[in-house]
Amino acid sequence: MVHVTRAASVQFIKPIMCRVIRVLDWTTYDGWCWLDVYELSAKGDAVARRSIFVQPAGLQIQRPAPTPRRPTWSAAIPNVRQDRRPAGVPATPQRRATQARRTAGHG
Repeated sequence: MVHVTRAASVQFIKPIMCRVIRVLDWTTYDGWCWLDVYELSAKGDAVARRSIFVQPAGLQIQRPAPTPRRPTWSAAIPNVRQDRRPAGVPATPQRRATQARRTAGHG
């Protein structure tokens, strides 16, 4: 969250609190940038989505950005077997017998 005041841009005579969505990759003057933000109410609820033109040096960061969590095994490698057995190793004795019958005539 950032507190956007007149120090960031003269258009913010009345300061606003914002949650930054992203920094836009638009061509600007040196020392300025475009931000996509949610303007926040006094309760911290998003009341409007805005694109604002500011000097990052004039923004007052209210709390650090959250640290990304490490992905879980299933989220880190999608579409991969989730069990830890090597490929081709059956999970249960019943499957082992079924697999042996299927491969018996292919030797």
